[in-house]
Amino acid sequence: MPATSRRGLLFGTAAVSAGALLTACTSNEPKTEKQATDNAPVADDKPGKPVTIGFAGPQADHGWLNAINQNAKSRAERYSDVTLEITEGSNDTAAQIGQVQTLINKKVDVLVILPADGKALTQVGLQAMRAGIPVVNLDRIFASPQAYRCWIGGDNYGMGLNAGNYIGEQLRDKPNAKVIELAGLDNLELTKQRTQGFDDALKNYPNIKKVARQAADFTVESGQAKMAQLLQAQSQFDALWNHDDDQGVGALRAIAQAGRKDFLMVGGAGAKSAMDAIKADDSVLKATVLYPPTMAASAIDLARALGQGKGVSGMAELEIPASLTLYSAVVTKDNVDQYLPTGFN
Repeated sequence: MPATSRRGLLFGTAAVSAGALLTACTSNEPKTEKQATDNAPVADDKPGKPVTIGFAGPQADHGWLNAINQNAKSRAERYSDVTLEITEGSNDTAAQIGQVQTLINKKVDVLVILPADGKALTQVGLQAMRAGIPVVNLDRIFASPQAYRCWIGGDNYGMGLNAGNYIGEQLRDKPNAKVIELAGLDNLELTKQRTQGFDDALKNYPNIKKVARQAADFTVESGQAKMAQLLQAQSQFDALWNHDDDQGVGALRAIAQAGRKDFLMVGGAGAKSAMDAIKADDSVLKATVLYPPTMAASAIDLARALGQGKGVSGMAELEIPASLTLYSAVVTKDNVDQYLPTGFN
């Protein structure tokens, strides 16, 4: 959870997915077909002043990042008054800085930036703001609040906290329960925040002990390899918290190959494959904790409102908030149908 989100406005899932900021469906089906979220309220859907939004994100080399791009595109297409200038995503900070500078030179009305590296992109965010172009900073936060008008993103600490609390409630009556953790990239601050949230939740359950942790790389291959190592090292445990549903695909392969069914698994992010497995209830995967890529759709809503000088429908303030932290809901078999439309491939 970014430090600035402590002063942010915390939205529950209902407020984000069906309230002032509409979540968008990640489906690639034609717009003529009714999507599952189309009946949710929209922040002032009436056509207004034309707005050109520049969108710059990292390379879509991961299911969640690809869903970010798709959410931004499909959301912009809903508005006849929005033109989206989208860059080719890059994980090279110098390349992404150049792409944002090109958008600044084009004099777009608003910028939405998901930086490959928030600290490295801070200066170009400042450049845009000083040029009179408001910036919506998406998820990975800039080092200075002067570099953006609004930040919107997920709650990494809350993601770990909710995963830990869910596991804790499942194991609260089991003496000497053991859990393990399959984390993401350890050099990322978000990974540390997810682990911290998880560890803090487990403090509420003195009967549970975390006995092992491995860091993977957010890929199917790394998830399978690291999970195989964990399974070999731990002959018995009761629950697994996996930070990422992409690497969870590999983790589930390793679990199936080992023939293990003696524990429950909680995933992270909200991939469609994970939700499908939860609904089928035929594997160890019993829940996933959301890190919704629909935040990109909400970022387009916010950018449009900024470009038109409006606030957010459903809120009393004349201006959009400075910060919005999305809620990390726990998806289980009981509520999976509600969240399936937001699942990403």
